[in-house]
Amino acid sequence: MKIDLYDATGAKKGDISLNKDIFEAKINPDLMHRAVVMRLANRRLNIAHTLTRGEVAATTKKAFRQKGTGNARRGALTTSLLRGGGVAHGPRNNRNFTKMMPKKERRAALFSSLSAQVKDKNVFALEGFAEKAPKTKKFAELLSKLPESKNYLFVLAGRNEVFEKSAANMPNVKVIFASYLNPYDVLHAHKVCFVADGIQKLEETFLSEQK
Repeated sequence: MKIDLYDATGAKKGDISLNKDIFEAKINPDLMHRAVVMRLANRRLNIAHTLTRGEVAATTKKAFRQKGTGNARRGALTTSLLRGGGVAHGPRNNRNFTKMMPKKERRAALFSSLSAQVKDKNVFALEGFAEKAPKTKKFAELLSKLPESKNYLFVLAGRNEVFEKSAANMPNVKVIFASYLNPYDVLHAHKVCFVADGIQKLEETFLSEQK
């Protein structure tokens, strides 16, 4: 399997071969779905929180006498039957939504998502960024020369301050390190671009773990 290679100016230079173990793996939709659900669940924030009748700050004095008023018998005003009282079975911020997957399954899901994107011709490579200082305008010009996409995922081998800052203000661009690549970001992107040694770093990170 080969993908297009672009130089630092955005001109098509040729193509490069991909590792079959990563980019021609078996496409498993169920495994990819589980990996995406896990990532979304693990970044979920527990914000919604209700108080039980024991936590509501209110008097515990009996509202009115037990008999002779014609009303139903009423105890504390913190009951869940009254407005302002506690909530029965409401959401709590101590609920655990985290999910887990075995390491081999997570890696297989990543390879599956990359293979699916390559199969749909949504992956290409870029030699680098020609600027020596962060320039959002120059980065936008580079994007206009690359394959058109609604959003891009640029995969770097490591820290590249010029590239990261140049892309920081672009609304349709996300930059990630190869060692942190995951199925959610791969599948969410319309185009995946490996910059410089990004593919080599990906192989070093994930294929070495299999040995």
